[in-house]
Amino acid sequence: ITVLAKIILFLVVLLIRKKIGGESSDVLRSTDWLRFIFFPLFTIFTVIALFITSGSIENQKQENVFLVIALCLAGMNIVVFCMINDILKREIKIRENEVFQLKARNQTDMYRSISENFVKQRKKTHEYKNQIMCIESLIEMENYDELKDYVRSISGNLSTELDYIKTNNVIIDAILNSKYKETLDKGIVFIFQINDLSGIKMRDEDIVVILSNLLNNAIEACEKCSGKKVMKMKLVKEKDNIIISVKNTYDGKLNIKDGEIQTSKKYEMDEHGIGIKNIIEVITKYQGSYAIRNDNNEFYFSVILPN
Repeated sequence: ITVLAKIILFLVVLLIRKKIGGESSDVLRSTDWLRFIFFPLFTIFTVIALFITSGSIENQKQENVFLVIALCLAGMNIVVFCMINDILKREIKIRENEVFQLKARNQTDMYRSISENFVKQRKKTHEYKNQIMCIESLIEMENYDELKDYVRSISGNLSTELDYIKTNNVIIDAILNSKYKETLDKGIVFIFQINDLSGIKMRDEDIVVILSNLLNNAIEACEKCSGKKVMKMKLVKEKDNIIISVKNTYDGKLNIKDGEIQTSKKYEMDEHGIGIKNIIEVITKYQGSYAIRNDNNEFYFSVILPN
């Protein structure tokens, strides 16, 4: 009876961990948990069978054999429990490492973009000085025809070098301009609606997590499209809220249930899955809300955050 009680207690603990285990329950699928629960259930039925047949035991030797079997089964359950615990710890460490690497990569890309823009600005400043000197020289020589041609040429180059998106927020400008240029290179149509975002109170690293992951996922999905490749983004500050929404075309099928992307994998280890989890963590941190849906081969992710 004592052995049976321990096995039942072990099974209850396993079920509780499945229900409220947080990260542990995310690591394993329901089918994986059923496999782990099978052995404790088998042990319970075996011990019950031994207990029922104990009334027909003829000698002490048989009773000792039954007891040894029950104890061995209990010991094996403990070993299984330890194995499950080790597997969960290892998988959680792998997940945390993947999340850290993705966040670090997003932040590195953003700071690299800012650094490149700074270097370009310094070069432009130096070029402008030389151009002004050249213009002054042409004016002094009264060579107005050549002056017109020269001004046209530098004006044309200037228009191609300017940043396309300005929100009055350095971090957001760096991310959006970097991604916009990437979409141009990859033949993706990028349509956006923005306004003045100078008063956003979010931490820079959290802005990077949301925008970089949303746009990276959208670009990746559009690249795989065999038909039209279109991204639409809305990033505005309205009253006391920040509204972020990204819509993109995609090929394939998505299973969305209760606002979350469902997967048949044991754990969504690819960057797309990790990126969405990171986004949701930031949304939760700021007590915001989000919605995910897909219609007619368009994926839509919308976020509302209090400012």
